[in-house]
This record gives sequence, structure tokens and C-alpha cells, in this order.
Amino acid sequence: MKKSIFLALFTICVLNIFAQSKYAQINVFHIASPGGWDYITINPASNKLYMSHGTQVNILDKITGDSLGVISNTIGVHGIAFINETKKGYTSNGRMNDVTVFNLSNNEVISRIATGENPDAIFYDEFSKKIITCNGRSKDLTVIDPATDKVVATIPVGGKPETAVSNNAGHVYVNVEDKNEIVDIDITKNIVVAHWSIMPGETPTGLAIDNVTHRLFAGCEKQLIVIDASNGKVVDKLPIGDGCDGVAFDNKLKFIFTSNGEGTVTVIKENSANDFKVIETLMTKRGARTIGNDESTHNIYMPTADFEKQEPGDKSRPKMIPGTFQILVFGKK
Repeated sequence: MKKSIFLALFTICVLNIFAQSKYAQINVFHIASPGGWDYITINPASNKLYMSHGTQVNILDKITGDSLGVISNTIGVHGIAFINETKKGYTSNGRMNDVTVFNLSNNEVISRIATGENPDAIFYDEFSKKIITCNGRSKDLTVIDPATDKVVATIPVGGKPETAVSNNAGHVYVNVEDKNEIVDIDITKNIVVAHWSIMPGETPTGLAIDNVTHRLFAGCEKQLIVIDASNGKVVDKLPIGDGCDGVAFDNKLKFIFTSNGEGTVTVIKENSANDFKVIETLMTKRGARTIGNDESTHNIYMPTADFEKQEPGDKSRPKMIPGTFQILVFGKK
């Protein structure tokens, strides 16, 4: 056998073994400040992890968990987005109906931008060069031009938008939670071009995309729905844990992660565009419902806290024990 062929086969075998290996908790970062939480985001251009936390954003070293700063007065903050080329970050502040623009170098606030009502998820679409927020109460998207930090469009979606992703070719896809559908948006024209039902999936929350296989992954009630991003057809449905509010995709390992508020993460392997398999269920902690993934290390991060004990049959939201907010870190064994 030729040396080059041997090396290629050896590399494939190593990658396959790595891709099938299991995850385990490798760290926990403690944050003593009070308040709820939502999205957690890793900046791929730095070692910084950004955590939405009540009225502020906590910035941590993604390896050690050391505090690297705080962005204050982001009341009801949900998400964080970055544009590393311009050294600017953006937070979606749900209770203030606006976006905070901050300097990535020193965390200083640059400006604020009014949005639709209750901006939730936020992300930077590299294709259109726009910042986009999903506004839950006004049922629309706000499109911001970061060159001017001005709103350039508002796109009604007909329901409560939860999370949005891009195909990096002119289309943005949005989970509409109360309609059990995904909305396909032409971001070059700022118009809705299609509404796709994802039934039997209900109340979609987290959303991720594989732009190689053109597959969307929507986290729904106890199942992940796989959708063809070219036509909206449901390709597959897979069982996941209860209370999913986040979905992440590792492009290198072809792993889909769903963070389930019951205290689990479901790990699904994408073998091909039409072949998916649940390969592992990780035990996390109750309340760990959102997720961030770092594709440089393949680590995943889930925020949660400790909660007061409840009486049997009590279905109310449990109360967080003050001072117990934490971020669980999982990586390869």
C-alpha cells in the first residue's frame, strides 16, 4: 500500500474514532451574581465566552472560567453577537426593546439601537453583513446595518420568532415557536418567501444548520426535527430530552446537540444528509436548557443553577438558590 493512501486511511480512522467518543463534564464555572439567563455564546476569534445573565453580560475565559469583564445595563438580555472585523459586539435586551453595541476590545458601550418588542435571539449574517434580532412580542425581525448601526428593515414573520440561522447564501431561516413552522426569508430583499410546517414538531425553540448538507435542525417538544433547507420538507425526527431550548451543531464532528431543561443533552450524529442517529445522552443538571459550542475545542457549555426543593406535584417554576449560577463545561473524554 502506498504511504499516502495509508496515511489517508489512518487519518479517516482516527477521525471516526474521535467522532464516536463520548463526552463528559470537564469543568464548571461559578458566577455569584443574581438573575436569570438565556443564550451563551463563544467568540471564535478569542478565548472569550459571553453569558447573558439577567441585567448584564458576564464575560469569561472559556478555558479557565476567569472573569474578563461585565457589560452592564442590558436588562432582560437574551443573546450576544460579534463582528470581529470591526471589533464590535451586540446584545439583545428583551426588557428594554433595544440592542447594546459594545467594543470587543474594552467592553465599553458604544451606542444603543431601538428594535421591535422583546428582542430575543440575535446573530450576525455574514452574507448580508447585517445584525438580525428575533422580536418575540412584536412578531418580527429587526435588521441592523452595522456600518451605521441603524435599523434598515423590519420583517414580520406572522408569529413568535425564537432563533434564526443563515445559509450564507442569501436566506435566513427562523423558528416560529407558536406556529410550529420555519419561515424562509430572502435577506437580500428583506421579505418572507415561505412558511414551512415542521409538524409533528411542536413549539420549536433552538435551531441550527448544516450548510454542507443543507439541513436545518429544530429543537421541539421531545424531538429534533430535521428539515431540508432547500424546500422545507421534513427529512427525519429523532427523540430528545424534555425542555429543549437550544440546539448546536459541530461542523467538523457532524454532531447535533440539544440542551434539554430536564437535565440532559442529546447527542445526534449526522452520518449523511438523510441518515441521523442518537448516539449518546449526557446527564447535565436541571435548568441547563441553552447551549454554546466551541468548534475549536469541541467543548459545549450549558448555563444553569441550583434550585429550591419542590413539593411532589408542584409544577410551578422552581426558585433559583441565590449565588448558585453556573456554567457546565463538557468535552471529550
